[in-house]
Amino acid sequence: MSLFGLGSRNQKTFRPKKSAPSGSKGAQLQKHIDATLGSGNLREAVRLPPGEDINEWLAVNTVDFFNQVNILYGTLTEFCTPTNCPTMSAGAKYEYRWADGVTIKKPIEVSAPKYVEYLMDWIEAQLDDESVFPQKLGAPFPSNFKDVVKTIFKRLFRVYAHIYHSHFQKIVSLKEEAHLNTCFKHFVLFTWEFRLINKEELAPLYDLVESILQL
Repeated sequence: MSLFGLGSRNQKTFRPKKSAPSGSKGAQLQKHIDATLGSGNLREAVRLPPGEDINEWLAVNTVDFFNQVNILYGTLTEFCTPTNCPTMSAGAKYEYRWADGVTIKKPIEVSAPKYVEYLMDWIEAQLDDESVFPQKLGAPFPSNFKDVVKTIFKRLFRVYAHIYHSHFQKIVSLKEEAHLNTCFKHFVLFTWEFRLINKEELAPLYDLVESILQL
């Protein structure tokens, strides 16, 4: 079963791939990402290209990581069910509750697939909101843009934490562990480069994070 095969995906948790912001430098920056990733040097791939705007770079990479997590989780929707995963957990010590601060203000306990569904809906709403992720060339980013990006990455990390703790054996049986590990390494290097996730949030996978960063 290919990681990119659409066969078993549940449309509620898998979203169509989002494109880089049009009318911005998004497409150009996406080409830079693709080229540097092709070189195999992930540390180089995450760095802000010389002369580029930090917010543009954060924006195009946020779309890219959203798509990566979507595809990875999409391979697991038949295994990550409310019965198998009644809470959004990352091992016995870590459990995540959902709140978006708008429609759900008080954190609620939900199953892992429901959490991911809420999360993907929420991220997609941020990406589609031009006051947050501007589409037009030269349109200003909001003053709290990096805070929004930090929240997106913090929550995407939780999906990785759940996959590694609850579904890694399934990933191995699908022969997708190398792809998962590469995606996560890219994610960790990017978040570390731009200080997007607090150290305590990384605790469920800290040994893995430490080995990636070679701290």
